[in-house]
Amino acid sequence: MSEEITISAEKIDALHKRLDQEAEASGYHLNPDQEFTRGLVEGLLVNEQRYGYWACPCRLAAGEKQKDLDIICPCDYRDPDLLDWGACYCALYVSEEVIQGKREIQSIPERRPPEGERPQDQPARAPEQTGEEPTLPVWRCRVCGYLCAREKPPGVCPICKAKKERFEHFW
Repeated sequence: MSEEITISAEKIDALHKRLDQEAEASGYHLNPDQEFTRGLVEGLLVNEQRYGYWACPCRLAAGEKQKDLDIICPCDYRDPDLLDWGACYCALYVSEEVIQGKREIQSIPERRPPEGERPQDQPARAPEQTGEEPTLPVWRCRVCGYLCAREKPPGVCPICKAKKERFEHFW
């Protein structure tokens, strides 16, 4: 039987405030439902006590950091979920459309691949090492030059806050 972990309201409030400030400074938004969001923040803190890292509170973590790299909050799937569904899988992060009331939060399908097919399961090698084309497109922010490799550009540049329309396919 596992030991119950209790997190103080002060710790939850402090992390909630920090996450909210960091999210807003980076062009992201936390879910405006304070009670719901505080529950998720508490889950992050519980997972930090259990595993030593913020495993997504809505997914079953392996408890081994290397196996859970893709679900450490903010997870690898946050941005694609925000673009496609308006919220991340656990709905801690929501899109501008949700904040403005133009889109409702709905159930988000799980996009995490099965073990063995996750990003951390694949060796990282530059295309010039393999002779192959990159598996993900590279996007460049035309405003500040930020580069990222993903299926679609981010909704907001984490550096200069330019909207996704300001990204160009780079490679």
